[in-house]
Amino acid sequence: MDSLRRFETINDYNIFNNNETLHPLVSVVDLSKADPRQGSRMYFGFYTILLKDVKCGELVYGRQTYDYQEGTLVFLAPGQVAGINSNGETYQPKGYALVFHADLIHGTSLGRVIQDYTFFNYKSNEALHVSERERKIVLDCFFKIEYELEHAIDNHIKKLIVANIELFLNYCARFYERQFITREKVHKGILERFEQLLNTYFQSDYSQTLGLPSVGFCANELHLSASYFGDLVKKETGKTAQEYIQSKVIDMAKEKIFDQSKSVSQIAFELGFKYPQHFTRLFKQLVGQTPNEYRMTN
Repeated sequence: MDSLRRFETINDYNIFNNNETLHPLVSVVDLSKADPRQGSRMYFGFYTILLKDVKCGELVYGRQTYDYQEGTLVFLAPGQVAGINSNGETYQPKGYALVFHADLIHGTSLGRVIQDYTFFNYKSNEALHVSERERKIVLDCFFKIEYELEHAIDNHIKKLIVANIELFLNYCARFYERQFITREKVHKGILERFEQLLNTYFQSDYSQTLGLPSVGFCANELHLSASYFGDLVKKETGKTAQEYIQSKVIDMAKEKIFDQSKSVSQIAFELGFKYPQHFTRLFKQLVGQTPNEYRMTN
């Protein structure tokens, strides 16, 4: 796993897997055509979606490892590094990969919304587990893209390829919503830990030394990517993670305001605000009164 294979172009990845390059910017790669190999780390200079069809060891993504089982989809954005740790054993790859370069979608509707597909920034242990029925839909999208790649060149090819990639990604967004629901017990546990994390944060001196807790800090403490964490909180609570944190800050502020010995500036500092006026602005925005008005009213 020490060596790093770099795939800057679609053709690089096709050659590595013994697949023909039909288009320089997009390919549906049949991994079963690849030679047997040992695990290695890989750098991808393009969007990569891997559909796993064989047990071959652990997927290594950054410093995290994930038991890369059959029936999972892993999404990698350009510039990310991932790989397989096969523990020195040789394995035969199976499954498919959809790879496409950012240049393919520039100027298209997909190019304008690609950042909305936040699962490209999820960690490997947040992979999408597809059912057999969902897997058939995934493969159907792949085969339609492959059909266009094998079709004689005409004015419709790029539009149809990009449209089918977007259709596939929209299905994946739906499948992830299903996964949030079917793994509800796991996710409820994460929300409980999130709430406990915030309680501990404000009860300690973290807020005074580190400032207000950020979404990234909370996600890291819960061993999640910020994107997956944010999508999970939004799905479960209807609030963004930032809104949830702000709501918690205001709840803590309301408790502190009843201590008449503390000024609003002291309370703001204790909560992690660098400037008291920022605290006052947020409080009024969410409560409808300034901290002093709330203190007087109550």
